[in-house]
Parts: sequence; structure tokens; C-alpha cells
Amino acid sequence: MARVVVDVMLKPEILDPQGRAVHQALDRLGLVGVAQVRQGKHFVIDIAGDVSGEQRVLLEQLCAELLSNPVIEDYRLVIEPESPDGGLAAPASGS
Repeated sequence: MARVVVDVMLKPEILDPQGRAVHQALDRLGLVGVAQVRQGKHFVIDIAGDVSGEQRVLLEQLCAELLSNPVIEDYRLVIEPESPDGGLAAPASGS
């Protein structure tokens, strides 16, 4: 099984009112030094087996046409391969 992770973010030149609202809330809650907050979407798709070349091409197309709006959003596609023991590779730590 492979895990496909897609992160979609507004392009830098697009205003982000939700990110701005979160930024203001962080300030009110006492978190100082925050320069900017941008909000986005995070998709995790588990696919049986390995992701082949054709599937990769289809995933790129789906990211561009279904999961994101290419006019105002950029996306990043990461495919985490199956580990040798049959599970997914360990995710990167968020700390």
C-alpha cells in the first residue's frame, strides 16, 4: 500500500482571509511573533500496491483538476512508498 499526501495552498499572491483571521486569533490568545498564517487543504489517499507511472500521471491530473483550483492554488504531491515490512513508511515527525 502506498500513501499519497497532497497539500493544497493558496498561491502567495492570493489574499487569505481565513489565515488572517487565525493570525489575529493567535495574537489575541498570546502567541507572539507570528509573522503570517496561511490556511490550506491536506489530503491523505491510501492506494493498494505501488503507484505506477500511469497512476502518478493520473494523480497529478486529479490534483490539478479536482483537489486544487490552479488559478489560485498550488499543490504538492508526495507518494510515500510501502515499507519492506508491508506497512507504510514512517511519517516525518511534526516536532
